[in-house]
Amino acid sequence: MTSRRRILKILAGAAILPAFGAEAGVNTRHWKGIALGAEAQIILDHPNADALIYQAVQEIRRLENIFSLYQSASQLSHLNRDGVLVQPAFEMVELLSICSRLNAQTKGIFDPTVQNLWSLYAESYVSGSQPSDEQLSIALAATGWDLVSSSTERIAFDRPGVMLTLNGIAQGFIADKVSELFRNNGVRNLLVNTGEIAALGTAPDGEAWQIRLGTHDGKQLSLRDAAIATSRPLGTVFDTNGSVGHILDPSSGISESMWSEVSVISRSAAEADGLSTAFCLMSEADIFEAKGDNDVLLT
Repeated sequence: MTSRRRILKILAGAAILPAFGAEAGVNTRHWKGIALGAEAQIILDHPNADALIYQAVQEIRRLENIFSLYQSASQLSHLNRDGVLVQPAFEMVELLSICSRLNAQTKGIFDPTVQNLWSLYAESYVSGSQPSDEQLSIALAATGWDLVSSSTERIAFDRPGVMLTLNGIAQGFIADKVSELFRNNGVRNLLVNTGEIAALGTAPDGEAWQIRLGTHDGKQLSLRDAAIATSRPLGTVFDTNGSVGHILDPSSGISESMWSEVSVISRSAAEADGLSTAFCLMSEADIFEAKGDNDVLLT
């Protein structure tokens, strides 16, 4: 199984910065790190950039401790292990509320309870086999957003075996939260990339942020006060042939898509993230019925 590949690239290299002048160059910072296992970047030009980036990194780590599927002490891991989470973090409740809205908006296609299916595929292909019909049936019985109950006091699964993955939306949510932190500290021009991208204001050259999709020859977009997320059904695969993708239909358990790449541009990185995941499994007609005010690019 290949590792997840980031397919949004930022065109904000050193060649852009000199046009902004020497004074701006002194305050321009470009942080690189990791968020939820993905390459992350923050670019801004601000007199307090270093202190603000430090705060942002601490916020990323705090949110990872809530949403990470791979940190055993995270709130998500506790929920998956115990089937219940008492006194969840406000951000967990907030994100699950967004998940509920996107689940309804996509008529059930966006569904974080697919983790059981994902684990089944991963374990099966590692052992050299495909999931059997019986195994799929068992996993599907523990799949469905209606099996999750959420309140500010308690999150619980309505039957044993249910598991959540927030990998299809948490990176966008973290981009939104980090952007909000900067905005609350007076930053007006900023780019945050936590695997999905949120852009505020302008790049250091005074123009809109330039985002390239896919490889170096991919489509280039101008982004200002907006977010973009891109999903590729075969961006991560289970099989050695590279034909069984990681985005699974929660109703059938099958990995099947008519799209090679789906990008969504939205005011919210979380919404763009979740919708780009779901749209990989939907027809063009259903996508345009569900997209709302968001822009969608399909290839």
